[in-house]
Amino acid sequence: MSKRIRAKYKIDRRLGVNLWGRPRSPFNNREYGPGQHGQRRKKPSDFGTQLMAKQKLKGYYGNIGEKKFRRYYLEASKRKGDTSENLIELLERRLDAVVYRAKFVPTVFSARQFINHGHIMVNGKRVNIPSYQVQDGDIIEVKAKSREISMVLQAIESVEREFIDYVAVDTRKMAAQFVRAPKFEDVPYPVLMEPNLVIEFYSR
Repeated sequence: MSKRIRAKYKIDRRLGVNLWGRPRSPFNNREYGPGQHGQRRKKPSDFGTQLMAKQKLKGYYGNIGEKKFRRYYLEASKRKGDTSENLIELLERRLDAVVYRAKFVPTVFSARQFINHGHIMVNGKRVNIPSYQVQDGDIIEVKAKSREISMVLQAIESVEREFIDYVAVDTRKMAAQFVRAPKFEDVPYPVLMEPNLVIEFYSR
């Protein structure tokens, strides 16, 4: 288990937001950073503001490393259209993000683990790569033998998050279809995300 998974709620406090909108986040009770100097606040520089925006977006999607995240930026910058919109599309097309959006699991961290353990099928074939890029029309489903896992049943029934338009979910079959690439405004981030600042950070 990675350090980031063990300390995911420290990320909330360090970034100063309840990043995943979870009711159990300690940030709900302590709105300041961890450690003895956590309550000291100073106005960030432009670089600091851009860095914070990057850390929030990167942290939201779980265990994306810096090299991988930078590759997403480079890919987004090569595509036609708005680079920040392209970046969001690439992140939302990740298989672990789609599994999380479909509410097959409670967190982005459990989505990664769930996929790694072989519980997810894409178009009838097992895929165990969390970063796998889902295409329009792809069918993502929980394997038949995995549909009675308590975590999955609880996540599906949870009212903590709502279903989204660009991922059509059949809760009875525990299957979802990736309908289309979302626009930035379609993505239900619990906190303010600023992908334009992320682009500025990498294009310095």
